[in-house]
Amino acid sequence: MDRMANDIFRLDGRVAAVVGAGSGIGEAVAKRLASQGATVACLDVDGTKAAAVAKAIGGAAEAGVVDIRDGAATQGCFDAIHEKHGRFDIVVCTPSINVRKTLLNYTEEEFDRVVTVNLRGSFNVLRTAGRIMTARGAGSIVLFSSIRSITVEPGQGVYAATKAGIVQLVKTAAAEFGKQGVRVNAIAPGVVDTPLTAPIKANADWYGAYAAKSILGRWALPDEMAAPTAFLVSDAASYMTGSVLIVDGGWTAHDGRFQPPGM
Repeated sequence: MDRMANDIFRLDGRVAAVVGAGSGIGEAVAKRLASQGATVACLDVDGTKAAAVAKAIGGAAEAGVVDIRDGAATQGCFDAIHEKHGRFDIVVCTPSINVRKTLLNYTEEEFDRVVTVNLRGSFNVLRTAGRIMTARGAGSIVLFSSIRSITVEPGQGVYAATKAGIVQLVKTAAAEFGKQGVRVNAIAPGVVDTPLTAPIKANADWYGAYAAKSILGRWALPDEMAAPTAFLVSDAASYMTGSVLIVDGGWTAHDGRFQPPGM
């Protein structure tokens, strides 16, 4: 019984593409999927970083360069993986950028830059993977949203809008791809120790405030996003699609501003 229970988390024989695998959450996800048996294509806009992660994984792991802002390039990259392996089972997309400015101070160029990477990039990945997987009749896609899709703070407006947009893309894709056997879900992290959040970590007061906002009183590590992602793409989550899995240490579960007397 234990062996059978463990088997539903295994990914043996499956081919996975992880976009953003060169660092942070993407790197952790690529390593986790490989450890559970998947053949992993480590994809990143930085080919050197992607190659280093693939080398660290070893085995059948491979590396490639892709800029998800370019739909044709994304299509070519995914098609090449599919043709090489004869299957294409899993896609995880992690990259995003943030320009922390109030709306009144945002420039159009900054708006376009954030939306292009976060929203159009996720759309390109979703559309391309969806074309291949719906034709095959199977597959699992995970995009990365954020708790900022449901709760915001000053300076996070445009980033939050893209993360909310990703949630709606995921739900729509789940509805459109489901009859072809393709599941689509999202992970919504809280604050995670990655290159994207390095400016916050460098400010002791800011770092501490974000840690205190979590019920667990700390930031997440990239590995703590990788395990939930591996769950979503495995058979253990075979009845999950159109879902947003919030992995935030309890950030969005409580108010946290005041401890009532005697509590």
